[in-house]
Amino acid sequence: MAQRIALGLLTLFVISLIIAFGVELLPGDLAQEILGQGATPEGLRVLRLQLGLDTPPHIRYLDWLGGMVTGDMGLSLANKRPISELIGPRLSNTLFLGGFAALIAIPVALILGILAALYRNSLYDRGVNLFTLTSISFPEFFVAYILILFFAIKLGWFPGISNISTELSFTDKLYRTLLPAASLTLVVVAHMMRMTRASIINLLSSPYIEMAQLKGIKPLRIITRHALPNALAPIVNVIAINLAYLVVGVVIVEVVFVYPGLGQLLVDSVSKRDVPVVQACSMLFASVYILLNLSADIISIVTNPRLLYPR
Repeated sequence: MAQRIALGLLTLFVISLIIAFGVELLPGDLAQEILGQGATPEGLRVLRLQLGLDTPPHIRYLDWLGGMVTGDMGLSLANKRPISELIGPRLSNTLFLGGFAALIAIPVALILGILAALYRNSLYDRGVNLFTLTSISFPEFFVAYILILFFAIKLGWFPGISNISTELSFTDKLYRTLLPAASLTLVVVAHMMRMTRASIINLLSSPYIEMAQLKGIKPLRIITRHALPNALAPIVNVIAINLAYLVVGVVIVEVVFVYPGLGQLLVDSVSKRDVPVVQACSMLFASVYILLNLSADIISIVTNPRLLYPR
């Protein structure tokens, strides 16, 4: 377990290098963005000096990394506000969207997977596999635009833009966030459903399941009371991995629905060449993804005695 934590920290360090290198490759900088195409070299030099863009890249990287380690994200170059103030409410909105999508996706995936295992090789099993595999085959933005077309434009049931704010009630937030949450749900539910189905079917040939069948216990009760508890380890592992995707994969969905989350802030900061905000958002996404994947590894170890007590 300690090795996995150390590997996670090493991965974060490598990601920080990649992020720093990537933002250096962005064309132009904030000074060019502010002064425009008609800027003079002297004007650019003075503004870059004021913004601290004249220091060597490795010095800027070390200063930024040191600040991130100590919790100081620095100031936004675009508006001189602390980055933590910009990220705080946006991160809360992103977690709200990811959590809402998870509350929909996990029960739906478990129910579909249990029923697919119960009626395996039936018309229902083939139909639900076809539907979920079709939904996961499309990119998030395509699914989002299809939902907007039908439920926002044609039917008018939901808004096409999820402009939530702190003034809205909880129910209004849920209402305005339902379409982006549904977009994420359709993308991740197939993986969790198929793992639930495969894990349960794999256990149905076990001796204790056969004994329960010989006793005349109903098939649904056998699956829910005997097979499902013993199949939870791989299912929980897949759920944790998909939760990581829900949080990190919201960038495209937030842009499509103009949702005021961390992904939208990242895209806006890239267009403004606000490098410190881009780096901070990218590191937060990477940290959440690695943390949830590490949690999935730990869950696998704890729930599997062969991994917990290796020979």
